[in-house]
Amino acid sequence: MGYSMEISEPAQDEKKVPQPADTVGSESQDRKVVAIGADHGGFELKEILKPDLVGMGYEVIDVGTHGKEAVDYPDFAQEVAQLVSNGRAWRGIMIDGAGIGSCIVANKVPGVRAGMAYDYSSAVNSREHNDTNVLTLGAGLIGVNLAKQIVSVWLATQFGGGRHERRVQKIIAIEQQYQKK
Repeated sequence: MGYSMEISEPAQDEKKVPQPADTVGSESQDRKVVAIGADHGGFELKEILKPDLVGMGYEVIDVGTHGKEAVDYPDFAQEVAQLVSNGRAWRGIMIDGAGIGSCIVANKVPGVRAGMAYDYSSAVNSREHNDTNVLTLGAGLIGVNLAKQIVSVWLATQFGGGRHERRVQKIIAIEQQYQKK
């Protein structure tokens, strides 16, 4: 897409966070890479969350935006989703005003299961039940402290498997039916 990406390395002395198994991209899983992006409405929250991610031991790829100038969220949501889809990122986080539009965009990228979380329970559920690999947040709808809690629990929650595995496999099968060959 031509956007400049900013990569932040985790601090060497940081405690390693256990990571859940993932179905996309083993290369990024070993390095614990989190892609993050935002539009102008999510820029400030993105900048607040980045140091927390590094502090948790994640390498961060920031796809932008890098300022408050008005931009189009689909461009950044697609970039985050592509990094997850192609395995360069283990997980992705996209922030816009409501989180809805970015969730729609990210779910158009093959291999991505994006979920919008607006509280602790929706973050846990999206990982345990749906094995989401992209999280979308609405900066205009949630505060900073809640956003930090959502991100932390979303990254730490493992996929529940069991009866949920069958359902996630059905989601994947539906996606494959509509992929262009």
